[in-house]
This record gives sequence, structure tokens and C-alpha cells, in this order.
Amino acid sequence: MLNFLFTRLLSALIVMFGVMCMVFFLIHLVPGDPVDMMLGESARLADREAMRVALGLDQPLLVQLQQYFVNLTQFDLGTSLHSRRPISEMLLERLPATLELAIAALVVAVAIAFPLGVIAAIRKDTLWDRGAMSFSLIGMSIPNFWMGPVLILVFSLWLGWFPVSGRDGIGSLVLPAITLGTALAAVLSRMVRSTLLEVLNEDYIRTARAKGLSESSVVLKHGLRNALLPVITLLGLQLGVLLGGAVITETVFSWPGIGKLTIEAILKRDYPVVQACVLLISLAYVFVNVMTDLVYAWVDPRIRTGGKA
Repeated sequence: MLNFLFTRLLSALIVMFGVMCMVFFLIHLVPGDPVDMMLGESARLADREAMRVALGLDQPLLVQLQQYFVNLTQFDLGTSLHSRRPISEMLLERLPATLELAIAALVVAVAIAFPLGVIAAIRKDTLWDRGAMSFSLIGMSIPNFWMGPVLILVFSLWLGWFPVSGRDGIGSLVLPAITLGTALAAVLSRMVRSTLLEVLNEDYIRTARAKGLSESSVVLKHGLRNALLPVITLLGLQLGVLLGGAVITETVFSWPGIGKLTIEAILKRDYPVVQACVLLISLAYVFVNVMTDLVYAWVDPRIRTGGKA
């Protein structure tokens, strides 16, 4: 088990290193100059060159990349080119908002997906099943950049129930969480249905029914727990996406999270901030995947014993 986790961590670190290098070079290849964004196109050439030297942008790309990784070993994420603020402070300001939105969206997704998936499985080929899967299909087909404005139009502008944008109290969290959560619930409910249908045809389920156990006990205690492994995988991957920052949703609702910060940094050509956001997103994926492996080991003891029955 320890060897498995060590291998997973090592491979994740290699992926993170590759991602950071790729983002570094791609950001620098995009047309545009951060100095022009800071000083304006009317600035004098001497002022531009002085600013470029002060920011270290006059050095070769490999030297800049080397210096960036040296700073990372010292837990120094650098300074924003635009605001001249420490990037670590900027991330700490935005991270709570992203965590709040991710957890709320996950709660919404689980609250919708598990009842729908279970009902669709135990009521297979009925109106309940077709209704649940129709919802799933609609949820997967509607993109966040369309659902978000529609929710704002209906529940904020027409009904006036929730704020239009920003992060001001629990009311402002409802619409972004629903926008993210329903998309995840659509995928998750189909996974719950398909895995539960497979499990309900197993011999031990028929044995449990033959013993006289109630149907709810058979489905929830014996069936659903054994159907959780694929669901845990999907939850782990999607939670990594949510923690990384749902860029579209945060932009639509002006939610001050990591995703919105990434977009702002890209528009301002703020290289260090973009790289720091990507690093944080990568760390979120690594952490969630490792936690998923640990939950796997808790749910399925065969993983702890190296696959031995």
C-alpha cells in the first residue's frame, strides 16, 4: 500500500513539473507584452526597457524558468507584475471563496445525484427512470456559461430572490453552487444508476433478499456501498476540477475565487500569477487524487492487501 501511494505521489509530481513548464512557455508565446499593459503603449522606450530589466523579463526564458523553480523551493511564489503584491497573499485571499463554492457545489451534486441514481436503478425502465435520465441528459447538455445567466435572469432580475453577482452572504452562493452542482449531478446520477444496476444483479444481493432483509436495507447497505468505487473516482476527479476553480462560473457570477483570478492574470499578462494559479490547481488535483486512493483503500480492503482476496 505504501509503495502504491509513493508511486502515485511521484508520478503526480512529474506531471506537475511538466504542467508548469508547459504553461510557462505557452504563456510567454502568447502575443502581447506585460510591460505595455502596465505602462501603456505611449510609454517611452527607455522606460519600457527599464521596467523589463526590473522585472527580469529581459533574461532568456530558460533563465526565468530556472529562477522560478528556485523560488518555489524557497516557498516564494513571487510578486505580481501588475499589482506588485506578493502572490501568496493574493492566493490566500481568493482560496476561501473557491473552497466555499466547491464544497457547496459538491453538496448540491450529491444531494441531487444519489437519490436520482438510486430511484432510477430500482425503478428501471419506468417513468421514474426515464425522468431521472432525461434530467441527467439535460444537465450534461447545458453549459455553465448558459445556465448561469439564465439563473441570474430568472431568480435575480425577475424574482429578486438572490444577488446578481459577488460574494456577500449565503444568498450569493446559491446560484453559483446550483450552476456547478447540477452539471456534476447529471454525470454522477448516471454513474450511480449504472453501477448500482450491476451490483443489484449479484448473487449476494439475491442472498440478502432471501434472508428477508427489507428492500431499503438491501439497496442502501449492501448494494450502494459496493457500487461506490466508480462513484468515488468520479467524485475525486470532479472535486479536483471544483477546487481548481470553475473559471466560467466564477467569471459569470463575479465570484472572487482562483478561477476569476486566473482569468484576470491572463488578461493582464501577469505571468507569475498565472503560474501560481496553475500550481495551486495542480496541487489540488494531486491532493484530491491521493485522498481518493485512501478512500478506495477504506472502501475496498483488497487494495490494502495488494489485490489479494
